[in-house]
Amino acid sequence: MREQFTAMLKTAMKAGDKRRVDTVRMITAALKDRDIEARGQGKEVSDADILALLQKMVKSRQESMEIYEKNARPELAQQEREEIAIIQEFLPQQMSEAQVTAAIQAAIAETGAASIKDMGKVVGALKAKFTGQMDFAKASATVKGLLNG
Repeated sequence: MREQFTAMLKTAMKAGDKRRVDTVRMITAALKDRDIEARGQGKEVSDADILALLQKMVKSRQESMEIYEKNARPELAQQEREEIAIIQEFLPQQMSEAQVTAAIQAAIAETGAASIKDMGKVVGALKAKFTGQMDFAKASATVKGLLNG
């Protein structure tokens, strides 16, 4: 994934796409921070960690965009929208609601979850398989609903 960031940055710089250059630089800066933090703990940043970082960045921008729209700042909301689109180019295709529900049902069957107490096991299994492909906040609510029966 790191090579993708470098390639995208070079392409954007050659094309003179300031928004894309700024956004990719912001991603690489956040990734360097994560690398430094991981190095201090004696770990390496995996692609799954990078996907989680990108999802966090998208979520943060969505929240900012909503605030800007509520406060009549359309130009700032548009900037956030553009950054979200650029960051999402690096994320895998998001699963549809039907696919998410099917994946949750499969994870429940795999883990043998029978009650709400087993929710952590199910969400853990989903995160292991589908990082970057689903919104785990929404998925957790669905898991809870299915386990409550």
